[in-house]
Amino acid sequence: MERRTFVSTAAGTTMALALQSAAFASGPEPKSPVAYPDPAVEVVDPRFAKYQVINAAVERLYTGARWAEGPVWIGEGGYLLFSDIANNRMLRWLEETGEVTVFRSPSNYSNGNCRDREGSLITCEHDTRRVTRTEHDGTVSVLMDSFQGKKLNAPNDVVVHSDGAIWFSDPGYGIMSNYEGHKAAFELPAVVYRLDPKTRAATVVVSDLDKPNGLCFSPDEELLYVVDSGTPKHASDPRPIRVYDGWMAQG
Repeated sequence: MERRTFVSTAAGTTMALALQSAAFASGPEPKSPVAYPDPAVEVVDPRFAKYQVINAAVERLYTGARWAEGPVWIGEGGYLLFSDIANNRMLRWLEETGEVTVFRSPSNYSNGNCRDREGSLITCEHDTRRVTRTEHDGTVSVLMDSFQGKKLNAPNDVVVHSDGAIWFSDPGYGIMSNYEGHKAAFELPAVVYRLDPKTRAATVVVSDLDKPNGLCFSPDEELLYVVDSGTPKHASDPRPIRVYDGWMAQG
């Protein structure tokens, strides 16, 4: 091979490799290195230290919501649903691509979401003042929108017991202004309800809080935890988390 041909071939090969490297380099920007354990995770009570996953970090998935609430994981679809309350929509984050798309708009100013024992989506809606179920085929049915002949306030958060019963809080934030619903008069006290999925009979299970909000069960479902997000008597007082013993949550 002549020297000129060899040099030309070598230069072409070098250029091809350079372009190939550039193509690989043109992918997504690498994420900033994360120190482990993540300094953003703070153990306030040492009793919880054993639950910390040392090589896990806090990762921000999305910005742009006015008020994000009600995250629920849809494992078989590989996506996370959550409510963007004040924007009157529900969003979907895809695990595979990190893309965020609109799942439902308008969403009736939806707030809390969870799944029932059949995997259907249970949603608290501020604007329509109701709790709904979205079936696997996309159809939506109303589970509850009134109690003893009066309209619910604005259902907020929801959990489902292993017996299928739906427990939800109704503090009424969605009717206190036009920001996360539409302003309207309260017809019922702010309480927590238990809804029987078979009979559709509803029972008041917590009635001693100012604004019952977030709620969850203990792992054995013997305890119910409820956050009272109402205004404390003194500005320096923390908003309490109350725990109730027994399925009827009385005391």
